[in-house]
Amino acid sequence: MSEAAPNLTPDSTDPAEDTRDIVIETRNVVKKFGTQTVLDGLNLQIRRGETMVVMGGSGSGKSTTLRMMIGSFPPTEGEVCLFGESINGMREAELNAVRKRFGILFQSGALFNSMTIAQNIALPLQEHTDLDQDIIDIQVMIKLELVGLREHADKYPSQISGGMKKRAGLARALALDPEILFYDEPSAGLDPVTSAQIDVLICDLSKKLGVTSVVVTHEMDSAFVVADRMAMLDKGRMLAVEPRSWYENLRDMPEDQAQSLNQDQRLIRQFLRADPEGPLTERQSADAYGEALFGPMGTMSQESSIEPTRR
Repeated sequence: MSEAAPNLTPDSTDPAEDTRDIVIETRNVVKKFGTQTVLDGLNLQIRRGETMVVMGGSGSGKSTTLRMMIGSFPPTEGEVCLFGESINGMREAELNAVRKRFGILFQSGALFNSMTIAQNIALPLQEHTDLDQDIIDIQVMIKLELVGLREHADKYPSQISGGMKKRAGLARALALDPEILFYDEPSAGLDPVTSAQIDVLICDLSKKLGVTSVVVTHEMDSAFVVADRMAMLDKGRMLAVEPRSWYENLRDMPEDQAQSLNQDQRLIRQFLRADPEGPLTERQSADAYGEALFGPMGTMSQESSIEPTRR
């Protein structure tokens, strides 16, 4: 951000942290669907071992950012790099080799209903390793213990709660001992207590396993618990990438000081505080009637949101 906010702590990242590997990087990324620009010049670097929260309102581009990081579709312009290597234009086999190095917790958990919890977690090991079944069984129990579900190994997804499904999905994401974990709205659809338990689990796994975590969410209570750094998106534009303390200072700033904030900072502050009035609501009121009725989808093409990677 070009204009400093009053009383905002500057980025005081420990210099030692700057020497850590950059394991995920987007460089001037633009993503378009037809005439609709969903991401506009996205630049983001994520260091090994940190938890980066990517946040923004509906339609901000955060889910599109996640999907490009995991190779679901390529950018229209720019470059996406994982582990120091560009995944743009990778062949299917090359991309699959990269994908074995990260795990994904999908919003719904995405478990196979016809399999037990243990069988769901064993599946990646059976598909992608040559381990004997007895070794796989041990690995499954270890992963279930990490998420507190070992005693539920033989249950089916229909027999467990929503929060337990999330934890089972996380255990499956851990099956291949990934270096990166992607979380897609991990608190979505959960009650406050269960949501808090998932937050604690994310922090606990980061400390125990040293994995790099990317958490896509609009739940601010969760974001401020799990984040080392936070990235704020708005209409495909990156507004700020800063340590959690920077966002805390912006959120908690006295109202008289907040009057001096620039437009982007005011927008971020409104989002963090869930204020009913501010730049976000002013912009919505100023939108053309047609866009208010039909939204950006009216100008988008009907092409698929997931593009094939096979070459």
